[in-house]
Amino acid sequence: MTHADRDAVAEVLREAYSQGQLDEDEFEERLDLAMKAKVGAELEPLTRDLGVEPQGGPGFRPAGAGAAQGAAGGTSASTPVERVTAAVGHAGNYFFPVVVPLLLLVVSDRVSPYIRRQAMESLNFQLLCLVGALVSALLFFLVVPLFVLVVIGVAWAFLPAVAAIAALMGKDWRYPMPYRFLKD
Repeated sequence: MTHADRDAVAEVLREAYSQGQLDEDEFEERLDLAMKAKVGAELEPLTRDLGVEPQGGPGFRPAGAGAAQGAAGGTSASTPVERVTAAVGHAGNYFFPVVVPLLLLVVSDRVSPYIRRQAMESLNFQLLCLVGALVSALLFFLVVPLFVLVVIGVAWAFLPAVAAIAALMGKDWRYPMPYRFLKD
């Protein structure tokens, strides 16, 4: 990462501040983070919500690419190593539920936005399955929780495999969930 990358992000932040998209405190905080960034993955989140992204820097995508592609299940700008790592995060749920995506989430913070998104999605899915299963087990005497428990079991059995395949293909996979505990 070069000083030019930081300057490009700083320019986007200045423009967003001048247009009223950021208040003074948020502008100063983001600008400070941009100037202290050591890798490109630290810069990408600073401008993601502004609708304009710097061009040409490492790890940057065209404006709105993450939101549009994620919603449509489109492909993301990711390397083969990132794809395999994300797939391991999803498939790891079969062997070490919660642990594998949590480790990837912690490690990926400074490595790759793609791995971070996929690890967070996998962790959210595992947490939702865990909470849903616990609540259903506690309310076992009712009919609906038993049905929910069966649905959770089937989803847990198949969706991580689908997610791993999607990650290997470079897609921004999102589990069909009504709630996400962790947000980026």
